[in-house]
Amino acid sequence: MTKKVILLGKFGVGKTSLISQFVHNKFSEQYLTTIGVKIDKKVINIDGTELSMIIWDIAGESSQAKVPDNYKLGSHGVFFVFDVTRPSTYEHMQSELELIRALIPDAPIKILANKADLIASENLNDLTSSFDQDILLCSAKTGQNVEEAFYQLGLKML
Repeated sequence: MTKKVILLGKFGVGKTSLISQFVHNKFSEQYLTTIGVKIDKKVINIDGTELSMIIWDIAGESSQAKVPDNYKLGSHGVFFVFDVTRPSTYEHMQSELELIRALIPDAPIKILANKADLIASENLNDLTSSFDQDILLCSAKTGQNVEEAFYQLGLKML
């Protein structure tokens, strides 16, 4: 079974790093801007079902309204990624999610709070409890919850 997964979020939130950690078990401190879209693939096993994830790393924009719709269309699952150290990457999250849901209403959305390794755990708990969404704390650098995030989204897509 093959499913298209997209990662959305502002520039510099770690979308490329999350994919690199998930697909290649690698992290780089070097920041490289994604231009357009970069596509990777990884096959995972979910409760005996082989799921081939075609992962679209979409360039970060200041708003999801600026991301071309054709990048999002046909998606079976979405990661919305924000950076816990930069409030500007999540302060308009609700309206950003509404845009995504309007375009691809049947695709499950998993919200990832990336760079959890850079903030004290008590501050992270305060941050995530301030949202009325199910948010998964993760770190592309340490690998914290990266596999779990893709597994959870895969489960929802099946």
